[in-house]
Amino acid sequence: MTKLLAALVAAFFATASFAQTAAPTAAASAPKAEVKKEEKKEAKATVKADKKEAKAEAKADKKVAKAEKKEAKAEAKADKKVAKEEAKKDEAKK
Repeated sequence: MTKLLAALVAAFFATASFAQTAAPTAAASAPKAEVKKEEKKEAKATVKADKKEAKAEAKADKKVAKAEKKEAKAEAKADKKVAKEEAKKDEAKK
């Protein structure tokens, strides 16, 4: 009887310790890790696309600013030329 009781107690402890192991939970969390990895990849791709878009926008803005500066310079040059011609006309009238 003591041997039977000892075998039952040993079996009980073996089952209890088996139920407490973390191996089954590790197998269940593997898909979660893959999902997190995919989400991380998607987030990284989104950030990269946003960065690329912002860079393209900045480049376009720089181009527009350069064109506006060039236009303003040409306009100032034309105004200067008109003022110079008017000054010549005024001197010729005197």
